[in-house]
Amino acid sequence: MVARAVTISQHEEREASCCPRPSPLCWDPAEDLRCIATTFQYLQTSGWYWGSLSASDAREALLTKSEVKTRCGPTSVRIEYSRGCFWLDSISPALPHLQSFPNVLTLIQHYKSSGHAPQDQASNDFTPKAKPDPASGVPLNLMQPLHKPEAFPSLQHLARLTINRHTNCPEHLPLPTPLLRYLQDYPFHI
Repeated sequence: MVARAVTISQHEEREASCCPRPSPLCWDPAEDLRCIATTFQYLQTSGWYWGSLSASDAREALLTKSEVKTRCGPTSVRIEYSRGCFWLDSISPALPHLQSFPNVLTLIQHYKSSGHAPQDQASNDFTPKAKPDPASGVPLNLMQPLHKPEAFPSLQHLARLTINRHTNCPEHLPLPTPLLRYLQDYPFHI
């Protein structure tokens, strides 16, 4: 995923969080397997999942992409998982305020939305106007996926993405059942 830096405030509401922070209650490990398998299937379908990749290989792939450069060059962000929830890794006090999600694609789709750019910053700026305060937020705004050259999405998948971008209820479209199932197999617009 190609990213650029903006600040996500520590006061960001968790009301939209699909997945509350994991609790110490009993958890069935089979749920972890189901959640990770489903997320992995979504990632493989996306066309922009690169699989196992070293940090240096990722840096090299992103180095020529101007949208990902910060003052320090390309930056990696780790995604954490526990008990059916995914969230961004953070050592800042903002951690309890970061949202968590039921899968990685929902997390990425959330941070890709333009609603997280600060009000005083133009959406096409690459660098924040003020340095982000490490104690109050995470510098992140995802722009667009970086597809693997040999795994560019099929025309069918691109059509599915377009439909998903234009409707929240594809199951209400007048389409044959197999097409509706195909839309439901990947309910994201990224």
